[in-house]
Amino acid sequence: MTFARSLSTSSKSLAKTAKTAAKPSEIVYGPLSKAQKAYLDRVIRVDQAGELGANYIYRGQYMVLAAQYPHLKPVLRHMWDQEIHHHNTFNRLQTQRRVRPSLLTPFWKMGAVAIGAGTALIGKEAAMACTVAVETVIGGHYNQQLRVLTNQYGVNVYDKETGDKVAGEELKISPEIQEMSETISTFRDDELEHLDTAVAHDADKAVPYMLLTEGIKMVCRGAIWTAERI
Repeated sequence: MTFARSLSTSSKSLAKTAKTAAKPSEIVYGPLSKAQKAYLDRVIRVDQAGELGANYIYRGQYMVLAAQYPHLKPVLRHMWDQEIHHHNTFNRLQTQRRVRPSLLTPFWKMGAVAIGAGTALIGKEAAMACTVAVETVIGGHYNQQLRVLTNQYGVNVYDKETGDKVAGEELKISPEIQEMSETISTFRDDELEHLDTAVAHDADKAVPYMLLTEGIKMVCRGAIWTAERI
């Protein structure tokens, strides 16, 4: 076959593909599987509980540190405001998708305030070390969720008019899941920003740093495991 003939054949093939490919406005996304729905509900439940916890940790820190260290007040307020936004977002998603909240919500509130205020009473360095520990765990937790949502949430697509499966289309991620991933990615970046802020404000000078941070990380991992299930 000559090059020109091959090129002509390829062009016809591409034209045919372009003609049959459905535009985004002409397709609908198939339903999630039972397992996908269950995992998505678990994501919303645990993230709502986690952001509630972060909200109340910063509340506890702010109550103790804002008056003692006026220069830290805007820093703490900025981080706390972001956590309030995260918390409100997952509250809305929880309501929209009718996801059962964690049954231990009252405990998460009390425990989070205790951790935030308790570390702040030790000192501002301890409070920042607490932030390092919490945000390290949450950043990794969000990354794991993003990997699952990116790699395991493809669904079939169907022609909007006929209802037939669109031929030649690979599994696609629906706009709903894309939006969820973007939200989690944005919040993950906020949490890592908080971690950097805490490091810049002498978190590593907390005594005993390793015991404090590793202990709080263990508590956070246990809370995540529990909130996913209860």
